Amino acid sequence: MQKRGALDGIRVLDLSRLLPGPYCTMILADHGARVICVEDRRFETAGHYVTTVNRNKEHITLNLKTFEGQEVFTRLAAVSDVIVEGFRPGVVTKLGVDYAAVRKLKKDIIYCSISGFGQNGPYRDRAGHDVNYLSLSGVLDLMGEKNRPPAIPGVQISDMVAGMNAAIGILPALLERGKTGQGQYIDVAMTDSAIAFLPVVQVMKELLGADPLRGDGYLSHRYACYNIYTTADNRHIAIGAVEPHFWQNLCRHFSLEEY
Repeated sequence: MQKRGALDGIRVLDLSRLLPGPYCTMILADHGARVICVEDRRFETAGHYVTTVNRNKEHITLNLKTFEGQEVFTRLAAVSDVIVEGFRPGVVTKLGVDYAAVRKLKKDIIYCSISGFGQNGPYRDRAGHDVNYLSLSGVLDLMGEKNRPPAIPGVQISDMVAGMNAAIGILPALLERGKTGQGQYIDVAMTDSAIAFLPVVQVMKELLGADPLRGDGYLSHRYACYNIYTTADNRHIAIGAVEPHFWQNLCRHFSLEEY
């Protein structure tokens, strides 16, 4: 018998694509929500279909530009608790599946939009990818070696943290709905999500009175206690011993080693 999760009985309609939205709904599905994903097979043939975030979900294809597609969407939205979408701002309004339209079908719907720059502001209509959001947030400038260009990380950081933030936003919205019967609209931006990585950087700037430098920060290659070293077998070892007692123990250990 399958173990029931905390979100058992919650139905999620996922209109999103690629990574942020599907990552969010994967988290919800992992906790027992019934997630129905509206897919477009074009992404599968183009190699843009991230299958690793599709566990525990159901999948359908739906053309929202047709009367039949709109009819199916209406039936699904009317019995859903949460809708997640990841189109550019304004697209869902043109399709007639935006928050205002869905709220007429179900007043307590929780509707989450995930986009690069949010639903408002001068950048709202711009296209982008993870590297752009990391760059504009300032996070990318801190990655890499000193006096060298920034290094693009091997994982999509802002995409994934935006998915996490969406899930975090949806969960208290469900809790609030249980108390008041009211739904909510949630606006998650990938750039904002990347900026949220900078609290320690801000503290260090206030302490040192200067902007942090790439590859020369307190937690970025500047000190021996928090660094990466090449080993004798041409691999690498990561040392994270910021606290004095950890660093002392590590130094004492290596001083006793016999080579």
